[in-house]
Amino acid sequence: MPPFTVLHVCMGNICRSPMAERLLVLAVRERLVRRDVDPPRADELLHSHSAGTGGWHAGEEMNPPAARQVITRGGSTAGFAARKLRSDHIDAADLVLTATADQQEYVVALRPDAASRTFVLGEFGRLLATLDPAGLPAAEATPQAVHARGVAVVEAVHAARQGSALLPTDDLDDPWGRGDQCFTRVADEIEETVQPLAVILLP
Repeated sequence: MPPFTVLHVCMGNICRSPMAERLLVLAVRERLVRRDVDPPRADELLHSHSAGTGGWHAGEEMNPPAARQVITRGGSTAGFAARKLRSDHIDAADLVLTATADQQEYVVALRPDAASRTFVLGEFGRLLATLDPAGLPAAEATPQAVHARGVAVVEAVHAARQGSALLPTDDLDDPWGRGDQCFTRVADEIEETVQPLAVILLP
């Protein structure tokens, strides 16, 4: 059983999606610590990775202000290299979280069968808050349990968005070229989704 796989997508893959990738890993590790489970096992339970629709930054490190946000919050930027989004990244993902509605449309145009598991990050967080976890599979710190619970969460959030519309506030601003204050705000908004996701996966 592969780990529950979350793909984060933005334009250049050096600011928003790398922060989301690493802040979700951090949130899961923090949940494991609370459950007295060895944090290195986070990689067995969840695979969080990212890519960009543009691809022109392929091979680059995380943008320095984005890296500062990850590091100061307790995460790691080790081993990160930007890459261009490919169809197989989408095919292998249980959940795709995009920075903006335009990028959601890009993913779905590339892989229409991924529509039910592709969300704008803010939209996913907003709808996640409406779920009743009582109907989800049992929460255990095993790859099988986390995968089953994660897939059920994605299905429930997809059902919750039927008949609802995206909000302008669901998009993440692009902080590239802007100051640390903007990066801090965007990282805070990312945490508003990835931390509750980690909590519902590992309550």
